[in-house]
Amino acid sequence: MKLYIPVLAGTTREQRKSIYAARLVAEVGNTFEDVETEVIDPKDYYFPGDGNDPEGKDPRYTAVTERAEGFFIVFPEYNHSFPGTLKRMLDSELKNYIHKPVAFGSVSNGQWGGVRGIEALIHPVREMGMVATFTDMQFPKINDLFDDNGTLLNEDYREYIKGAWIELIWMAKTLKYGRENLESKFHSQP
Repeated sequence: MKLYIPVLAGTTREQRKSIYAARLVAEVGNTFEDVETEVIDPKDYYFPGDGNDPEGKDPRYTAVTERAEGFFIVFPEYNHSFPGTLKRMLDSELKNYIHKPVAFGSVSNGQWGGVRGIEALIHPVREMGMVATFTDMQFPKINDLFDDNGTLLNEDYREYIKGAWIELIWMAKTLKYGRENLESKFHSQP
């Protein structure tokens, strides 16, 4: 059975270039025979209010998180952090993240590729129960990596992304085994 690992796009900003990176990450993810992925675009969901209250959930996103064996989050760095849109989307669910891995792909116009955004996101996802992989993906100088139609201009990035997927897939398989076979206060044995 394939692992369902969605790529979460991190912003609804109209002029976002990070969506090109998210689509590329999903495209590369679908080259692995044991993975099924798709881009989850927050523009397609509705998250009213704040937090994890029932009225703040989108049932379609709840279904995504229930089914997911892990997540690959691709987002732009905003002011040394991550977009509020991403935080709101992530906050809408909690129990469906526990003991699931997450990989990061960060995007920026500058040369650092959004590394500070990843550093800022590590703490919230850890608090949500996710396990961060250590093979991050950065997309620096995003305007030089994709043309205006979203076409990749540097094919080396496909190989870079594969490395992040390989680690995420390993973590997804390992943590899935743990959730299904090892008792914890968050999961009971089958």
